[in-house]
Amino acid sequence: MTSLLALTRPDLFQTQNFIAGAWVDSTAHYPVVNPATGALLAQVARAGATETQAAIAAAQQALPGWRRTLAKERGTVLRRWSALMLAHCDDLAALLTAEQGKPLAEARGEVAYAASFLEWFAEEGRRVYGEVVPPHKLGARVVVTKEPVGVVAAITPWNFPLAMVTRKVGAALAAGCSMVLKPSEETPLSAFALAVLGQEAGVPAGVFNVVSGDAPAIGDAVMQSDVVRKVSFTGSTRVGKLLMRQASDTLKRVSLELGGNAPFIVFDDADVDAAVVGAMASKFRNAGQTCVCVNRFFIQDGIYDRFMERFAVAVRALKVGEGTAPGSDIGPLINTTALQKVERHVQDAIALGANLIVGGESHALGGTFYQPTLLTNANVQMQLAQEETFGPVAACFRFKTEDEVLALANDTPFGLSAYFYSRDLARVWDFAERLQVGMVGVNEGMISTEVAPFGGVKESGFGREGSSHGLDDYLSLKYMLVGGLRTGG
Repeated sequence: MTSLLALTRPDLFQTQNFIAGAWVDSTAHYPVVNPATGALLAQVARAGATETQAAIAAAQQALPGWRRTLAKERGTVLRRWSALMLAHCDDLAALLTAEQGKPLAEARGEVAYAASFLEWFAEEGRRVYGEVVPPHKLGARVVVTKEPVGVVAAITPWNFPLAMVTRKVGAALAAGCSMVLKPSEETPLSAFALAVLGQEAGVPAGVFNVVSGDAPAIGDAVMQSDVVRKVSFTGSTRVGKLLMRQASDTLKRVSLELGGNAPFIVFDDADVDAAVVGAMASKFRNAGQTCVCVNRFFIQDGIYDRFMERFAVAVRALKVGEGTAPGSDIGPLINTTALQKVERHVQDAIALGANLIVGGESHALGGTFYQPTLLTNANVQMQLAQEETFGPVAACFRFKTEDEVLALANDTPFGLSAYFYSRDLARVWDFAERLQVGMVGVNEGMISTEVAPFGGVKESGFGREGSSHGLDDYLSLKYMLVGGLRTGG
């Protein structure tokens, strides 16, 4: 199928699975549509168990050569890959917006963010240090080394179809692993384009493979394989628990980045203008479809009215439109299921006493567009207090004391991220330490960066991506006791 997109590099538009360095068609295909228009973008080859097993075999075959490659040389490949992404930023952003819906400005930002992980791990791979431990007896040395876990599988979501891939593949390849990637069926085209550039950068055939299509069949083939030694998954807690159970049969290592229920807390002593800016960034980026997106706003009594007045002005100013429309701030939700969940949460909240300040219904553009929405007088009985809305809905709660809001913030099975605004330095350290989350934004609404560890606690999962810790999940420790040595004079 010919792409309807005007790309400078038409070869970035691929619709087949990428296995052992080649593009492989399937007997069945599935549609990928533009969520903003409903237009058909592509018919993509529908991979199943057969294609996945071939990809695993290719990764297994490529593993010995790649793990023996010097870390410096692996880093050179990853740096070239990063540079190619930046060189073709406009094409990648156009593909991303077409299949995912986010505004082009956000898509370009994601390209840069995604490329940063390849660059980061290109350098970190050279710092996989071992250690020599003081021995327990004379004539011996205790040596600890780190080595790649082997073939890994990555399962990535649709909301960041480039960054969620590079955050995993950068670490895996830098560590010396080979990979089979299953991107979301909603957004496979970005992953395929990434494979084109990876091959051009010098990633050897079989080191990086991409299969998309029959999710249950692909998942079963991965989880039942004795060859795949680790699975990295970003997605829902429900699916993460299923994968963890399946991984027990072959004792695969698993890292999981799952759901969240992020609180955003504004204390009386906060800088209100800064808090509003942070609230807008952390709530409405990608139409509220981010895993670290704020789900609950807690505003202290003394500042509540002032904050809400300014917040409402900012929310009303958001422009809804197709990602390619000039000035668009909010694109469509990914599909009708996502739209229905947002509608259900808003209707439930209003029925339980919430006040509708802004929005509250589907947008006049139709399709899966939804108005940026602001609700006040929220309470913990509402569905949106218990479940991740994953849409452009800001629900605001009022609180009186620090202990009260801490209990509310932690009253969830999830623990991915949290945000709070305060100018009290003593509070900053103490309160941040008592929040039961993996990441905290203090006077900041944007916390994602390649230099810091990304991940959660409780039912938000475990394992960390990015930072110097991001390689750990792709490495195994090996202990060597070297005996029979001279003891010296």
